[in-house]
Amino acid sequence: MEFKGVKRGAHLPNLTPMIDIVLLLLVFFLLTAHFVKNESINVDLPSAESSEAMENDEVVAITLDSDGKILIDGSAVEESLLENRIRLGLKGLKKKMVVLHGDKAAAMGKAVLVMDAAKKAGADSMDIVTQKP
Repeated sequence: MEFKGVKRGAHLPNLTPMIDIVLLLLVFFLLTAHFVKNESINVDLPSAESSEAMENDEVVAITLDSDGKILIDGSAVEESLLENRIRLGLKGLKKKMVVLHGDKAAAMGKAVLVMDAAKKAGADSMDIVTQKP
């Protein structure tokens, strides 16, 4: 005797193509993540016994490397444009604060140049980043 009826497994969707695509995407992201380089400027911060943790995130970050190159938020800036770039960075900030990440081998004259440009641009305060020994 044969019963007529609907087979229960006939209406399930085929998941094989979706699984293939997910696995290919996984392989793609794993391979591309391997080739992404974290490009950062190597700055050897000076050490200070009295350094404190900083809590404010809304600042203009200026980096002065050992070669005397000045960078604002990661992009190189000419000395003649420094004041204008700091002024643009301070625009819209509640607390107009500049933070200097200076290499300990950097020339003091360049650091003074950065501090002077920050004051002229309208910075209320300026911190020099150090590390605990």
